Amino acid sequence: MDRNQIKADFLQKLQNFALTLKNYISTPDNQWTVKGFIDVFENIYTISADTKIISKILEIHLFSKFLEFANENDFDLVLAEKQNWYPDISFVSKSNPDIKFAVDLKTTYRLENNPAFCNGFTLGSHGEYFINQNSTKNIQYPYNQYLGHYCLGILYSRKALTYLEEATVYSKTDLQNIPSVIADFEFFAQEKWRIASDKSGSGNTANIGSIAYIADILQGNGIFAKLGEEWFNEYWQNYGKITFRDKKITDLKTYLQFKGKNDEWISQNVLLKKTTGNTKENDDE
Repeated sequence: MDRNQIKADFLQKLQNFALTLKNYISTPDNQWTVKGFIDVFENIYTISADTKIISKILEIHLFSKFLEFANENDFDLVLAEKQNWYPDISFVSKSNPDIKFAVDLKTTYRLENNPAFCNGFTLGSHGEYFINQNSTKNIQYPYNQYLGHYCLGILYSRKALTYLEEATVYSKTDLQNIPSVIADFEFFAQEKWRIASDKSGSGNTANIGSIAYIADILQGNGIFAKLGEEWFNEYWQNYGKITFRDKKITDLKTYLQFKGKNDEWISQNVLLKKTTGNTKENDDE
């Protein structure tokens, strides 16, 4: 079996796995089954809607399922040794340790005023380990040792709680009446280059941003989808480092013009709409 077939088989398994997760964390009316946290006096407190808190709790909630997936498919599950290392999970074949897959768990919410879009998320660094793909800096294994790099994503809708709902301390007998802070989950799995945008994903850190149009995320129809992974790698390895027409290149259209591609070729091969969102409040890095 060749490399591309191995990657395709893993992606299919990951996508099938993603489809099983909604029922594991949702009530029949599509609310989150996690209602809050409990103290030793059996008081239950509602969870903040902060994206970082939600992301971490979802990660813990789903961990046993990732272990099941690894065991069922003959992988060892290797967690990132440090909090800021890439990826969240490395799946390493038990029969052939040269076969490794990087999987990052990403969560983001639909925009309330335009639910066809999400808030976006980051897809890892375009810094040292991405530029020098033999590097071991901030990464579990060198980037080029992974056969593929994947995002297992969770889309959800946020529910605004009233002050009373946030301030109330509940008992176990109230469990079914405690409001969920998020609901309406949708899981997906895609290779990260297929859902990448051409914009940085967060603040001053060197992170790759995602597209934000949900239909394109689910279909893996990002700005690099028609170009291929090599263009994705080349663009992000050079992001903000090349000057063209007296400006540093930080968008794909200009980069392709710099590379000598004509406008007709660009329009046929690049999606220039529905690609970016506000990722300043993303879940990670």
